[in-house]
Amino acid sequence: MEIWINPACSKCRSAVSMLDEAGAEYTVRRYLEDPPTAAELEAVLQRLGLEPWDITRTAEPVAKELGLKTWGRTPGDRSRWIDALAAHPKLIQRPIITADDGTAVVARDPGTVRSVL
Repeated sequence: MEIWINPACSKCRSAVSMLDEAGAEYTVRRYLEDPPTAAELEAVLQRLGLEPWDITRTAEPVAKELGLKTWGRTPGDRSRWIDALAAHPKLIQRPIITADDGTAVVARDPGTVRSVL
């Protein structure tokens, strides 16, 4: 299992604590320091069953600079969004947990974290 975190994020810290309390084996990826590639994002999105705009933090200053709220949300727009997430990892919703069974979740609440344990 791997968890993508920003250590400054309280939801990330909470998810890590829950994994620790459960005795889960996992790897931490500080995705701001080790940004995912476009291919990794595509793979995670497939596992999540989501589109890139579904995991984009549109309130971030860089999102406003890029004008993300005006971008299209069609299959033809996917690569543009993925490229933006790869170039600006701060835009990626967190934490994201990828489980060994192939599932993945955006673990913003305790129930979602428990779902991968």
